[in-house]
Amino acid sequence: MGQPQPQKPIAAEQQILSLGRVLQSLREEDDVDVLIETTISYLKEQFDYKLIWIALYDRLNHILFGKGGITPDRDMSFLHQRVVLSPGDLLEQVVIEQHPLGVADLQTEIRAAEWRKIAEKFHIQGTIILPIRYKDRCLGLLLLGSERWGYLLTGETKARLMMVLGELGAVLYQNETHKQQKQTRRSDEPLLELLGNLRTLSNLNQRLEAAVQATHKFVSPNRTNVYWFEREGRYFWCRMSNQLVKMDRNSTSQQAAGMTVQELSDFYYALAVNEIVSIGDARSSLNSHFTAKLLQRLKVRSLLAAPIIWQKNLVGFLAVESNEPRIWTDTDRNFVQGVAGLISLVVPTESMESTIKQIQEDAQLTSQVAQGIYSEHDLQITLHSCAKRVLARLGATRFLLLQYDSEQKNYQFTYQSQPHNRRPLTFTLHALKELDGQLLQSSTQALEIENLDEDLRFFNWRPSLLENNVRSLLVCKCTHEHIPAALLVITHETYRSWTTLEKELLWAVSQQIGVIVRQWQLHNRTTQQQKTSQAFEQCLRILTQSQNSIEVEKKHLEHTALEQIASILGCPLALMLSWTPGESWAEIIPGVIDNSQFGIFSDAFISIQTEALIQWALATETYLTLKVDNLPPETRKWLNIPDKSQILVMALRTNADYEATGVVLLVDYQERRWSEQNLSAIATLISQLAWWRRQKQITRLLESTTEELRQLNWYKHRRLEEIQRITAHSLKQIHDLGIPANELTQMRYQLLLRQLDHTATSMSGMLKLEHWQLHISWETMPIASLLKRSLERIENQLKQQKLWIGVHGLGQPIDEPEAPKNSSLVRGVPSSSAQSAMAIAGDIVKIELVIHELLVTACNRSQTGSRIDIWCRRLDPSKPSDTKHSSTTGGSEHQTSLELSITYNGAIEPQLLTELHNNTPKDVLAPSNLDQPPALHLVICQNLVQELGGELNFYQLPDNRVVSRLLLPLAIHDS
Repeated sequence: MGQPQPQKPIAAEQQILSLGRVLQSLREEDDVDVLIETTISYLKEQFDYKLIWIALYDRLNHILFGKGGITPDRDMSFLHQRVVLSPGDLLEQVVIEQHPLGVADLQTEIRAAEWRKIAEKFHIQGTIILPIRYKDRCLGLLLLGSERWGYLLTGETKARLMMVLGELGAVLYQNETHKQQKQTRRSDEPLLELLGNLRTLSNLNQRLEAAVQATHKFVSPNRTNVYWFEREGRYFWCRMSNQLVKMDRNSTSQQAAGMTVQELSDFYYALAVNEIVSIGDARSSLNSHFTAKLLQRLKVRSLLAAPIIWQKNLVGFLAVESNEPRIWTDTDRNFVQGVAGLISLVVPTESMESTIKQIQEDAQLTSQVAQGIYSEHDLQITLHSCAKRVLARLGATRFLLLQYDSEQKNYQFTYQSQPHNRRPLTFTLHALKELDGQLLQSSTQALEIENLDEDLRFFNWRPSLLENNVRSLLVCKCTHEHIPAALLVITHETYRSWTTLEKELLWAVSQQIGVIVRQWQLHNRTTQQQKTSQAFEQCLRILTQSQNSIEVEKKHLEHTALEQIASILGCPLALMLSWTPGESWAEIIPGVIDNSQFGIFSDAFISIQTEALIQWALATETYLTLKVDNLPPETRKWLNIPDKSQILVMALRTNADYEATGVVLLVDYQERRWSEQNLSAIATLISQLAWWRRQKQITRLLESTTEELRQLNWYKHRRLEEIQRITAHSLKQIHDLGIPANELTQMRYQLLLRQLDHTATSMSGMLKLEHWQLHISWETMPIASLLKRSLERIENQLKQQKLWIGVHGLGQPIDEPEAPKNSSLVRGVPSSSAQSAMAIAGDIVKIELVIHELLVTACNRSQTGSRIDIWCRRLDPSKPSDTKHSSTTGGSEHQTSLELSITYNGAIEPQLLTELHNNTPKDVLAPSNLDQPPALHLVICQNLVQELGGELNFYQLPDNRVVSRLLLPLAIHDS
């Protein structure tokens, strides 16, 4: 591919002797420059190359430093240049792979941009690049360029060249190792000397001065400075410099001017985690963007800074600065870091007395907080003393104790302390984000946010806190739940940081406050439970007391019950809006009025239908809470309460189907918090009061009804006694007069006399057996006879209303010719010769009265000239069709029964049908159609038939006919 490089015509012996001499020279020489010159002389003498270049490799900075060579025009300037290696470069490839690389024509090689220009200038083509290495470590490289095309080396030439380069690499490696060892030993001596000097000096400034001078002497930068960190304000100031010794933080010089953490953000955070910052020639431990910004701020080209840390807190840093790009060696780094460590050890001596005093004060503070756990003082008093000392100790603005509200899912301020010229915070803080919650949950010390504007933690708190001038804060969890229920927060209005000791102190205080908070929560919970228990006990005792019929006594008990209910929440106003079912206006019953700002107009007329509070309470299953803003103007006319109030209303109702008898209303201050436990107790007591009021109202209703019925029964019974006496006396007189002689008159006379005797006898039996309760007798009667007697009793009403009655099912066909005039418009009742054998069993008198009541009702509800049908049918339980048809009849269907249905076309209220249904629950206190005749008579008939072993139901057919279905037992012999 090319021709071998031409060599000088020398004998083989001379080549071997020259090789031996150069190898011997390399072994015996220590100076690197002499080694390079010896190698270049040998190459120039033994090899015919127009361009020779030797460079040494800095592996830390990935840079080649030119050390010399030969050129055709003897211009040596570019042979000493510094070459920064870049990816894809030919020189980097040789350095990394450590293998020779040949180029046929260097002028056309795109991977060696700088060398292409040189090759064109000197007409260099064939080039070979060889690494100078030792033990897999590249120490430099050799570049050989020729004016001929190609890059091939013969075996003998390559062997001599590799031997020379191998020996050069071994000597360079030994020299570098020896230099590092020598430098290490040199750094030990000045550090030990500095340590001795620090022992003899009395104050911190003198020690800082000695440290700066020793560092400046060893590293030899342009400047050596010690910067000190001020936590309040978060800035660094130059405390000591080799140029301006014993500088003051108030100095006006540019060197002493403060540098804020905001300016040095990445630099500051690296130092805070105890990392040394190195910025040298083309190399930096920080990102490139911030590196340029930092060098511009300090007006230097190179920087080496080591943190000064005491008790995990950044106190400051030691910096060596250079105005030129400089490569910092490991020795430089180790020395600066060692001096910074020595400064860290002598820092505490400056404030030893104040530190001891501070530790004592901190111990006293934690002791006083701990005493609050066992003291009887109010929680606010304990926290006030603690907050005052903590704010003074930490130099903070606000002391905030947050409590998590699980119902509203936010944190509320249960206690806060701030300077007199600052207003308390009035907002709430959102629940923690999941990441912040996990961070707090795993924390074992206070979480510090030095700059709220930049920190992403507690991000959803940021807007509210920044709006109230909070710029930095410390957060401690007081409890260890999954969601910390209590948090202690210390804030400041400027950007600042706190020491580890301060954070540990706040953590200790927060844990003790957590114990106090839990203790007071338990105490308050126990107190509240005792108050609730007492209220329950007192309320139950009040509600179980016997009540007189006097209305004043009733109101007194309700007033006392309202007092006990209000005591659970401590409400300043409690009252009841009371009414009786069916009324339109509610009465105000006051319970508690403990504040002049809360009041009512007790004489106001409150409409049940239009009052919003009443209707809202009736529409709510349990209790309802609302703000004053929700009240309409009509309610505010009788309810006088402040604008910042909250209201609880609950209807006095025992069941969703029962009528409410009132509404309990409680009013409290808006800032007061009602717990679920208290609200549950309130709801229970109000429900108990509702039951008590219902039972009392039912009792009064039943007592009143019983009293009325007793009076009515007494009056009717005494009247019947008088009628019976007069009737018996009249019969005696008739008997005494004798029987008339006329045969026809005699027959009628005897018939009327028998009827009077029968009536008098029945009245005697009723007066004797049914004085204060019904007596059920047992007799039988054919249904035809019973119907005939019942129809005879309503004959006059049928004639007046021109009603038609048809009886079906007694053996007579339904369609008959027109009835005779003396039939009273009754069709279908068989004559005595054709009567059905069906007979009913039971108290015939009462059954006859029931049938009569049903017929009277049918007549009254029928239109003039309309028709009434009576259907009779035997029901045999052995027949499936009868059983299916009578599926709602109940127990009477186990025997043969008679179904008597009375149908007519008439109007009947759907509500009345619903109320007459046996399975419909009835509210005793609710206004009902069944309380007055004629519906009352139908209910009485229903109950009476049930006692007689039958059933009575009312319903409406699809064609709007009304049916009264009566089920009666048939006589046994008939079955």
